[in-house]
This record gives sequence, C-alpha cells and structure tokens, in this order.
Amino acid sequence: MSDLIPMTRTGYEKLKAEVDHLDTVEMPKLTARVAAARSEGDLSENAEYHGARESQGMLQAKINLLRDKLARAVIVERPKEATNEVVFGATVTVKDLKFGDEEEFVLVGAGEEDYDAGKINVASPLAQGLLGRKVGEKVDIQVPAGMMRFEILGVRFADE
Repeated sequence: MSDLIPMTRTGYEKLKAEVDHLDTVEMPKLTARVAAARSEGDLSENAEYHGARESQGMLQAKINLLRDKLARAVIVERPKEATNEVVFGATVTVKDLKFGDEEEFVLVGAGEEDYDAGKINVASPLAQGLLGRKVGEKVDIQVPAGMMRFEILGVRFADE
C-alpha cells in the first residue's frame, strides 16, 4: 500500500483536523467509557464493557486508516498561470452531449469527494477521462453506468 494519494492543501488540512479530533476528543471519551464499564465487575457478562471495547477498536482502526492516508498524501498545487487544460484541482464545466445540460465538476483527491456538490475523486473513471483534455474538446468516457459524451466548455480554479 505505498500508492501516493493526491490531495489539495484544504483536503489535507481537513483530514488532519479529523484525525486530531478523533485522537484527542473521541478516543478519551471511549477510554473513559471502557474504564467505567470495567469498574462494574465481572467482565465476562458485561455487555457494556465489550461494546465499549469494540467501539474503541473500530475508532482506532479509523484513526490508523486516516493517518495512513495522511502519510501517503501528496499535496498538489494548481498551476500558477491560467490554463485551458483539465488538471487536478480544476473546476471543469462540461456540456452533456446526450442531454444538452451543463454540469460542473471539481477534481479532488481521495477523501475530499462530495458527489452532491460536484466534487469528484481524481481517480474516478469520469475524472480520468477529463484529465489532460482542453477547452473545446469532445470526449467519450466509459463509466460504470455506460458511455458519457461531453464537450469541455471551461476550466477554472476556485480562487479565480
């Protein structure tokens, strides 16, 4: 599992804050719950203790997973000058050639995706089909739901 994970600086900071919160706020709460349940006596019949220990183990696994992502993260900065090419971190405006409607996608790293907000993982088939394309190009992209056809109308960045 040595694959690098591309992230924006914002996504990295958000993930780091989540790990800090889980480690400094949530884990101490669970540790206290385990201690309180342990003090109730016979552990073999203590469902509260076993439930708390299981929750503690799952939280630790989540913290470890997030720390692994942070360790493999590569912060990708957007290009300094304007570009008409689709790259990581860009907001891409496309026209769906089948339905005629316009859509916007933001290409983000793992853990930053929010499909309802149009933020798609750069490793997704849709994002991979858009990467490297230029404004004005028409592109066919094979996704799990079938073939999609888009025309790239614009490329911009969040601070523009």
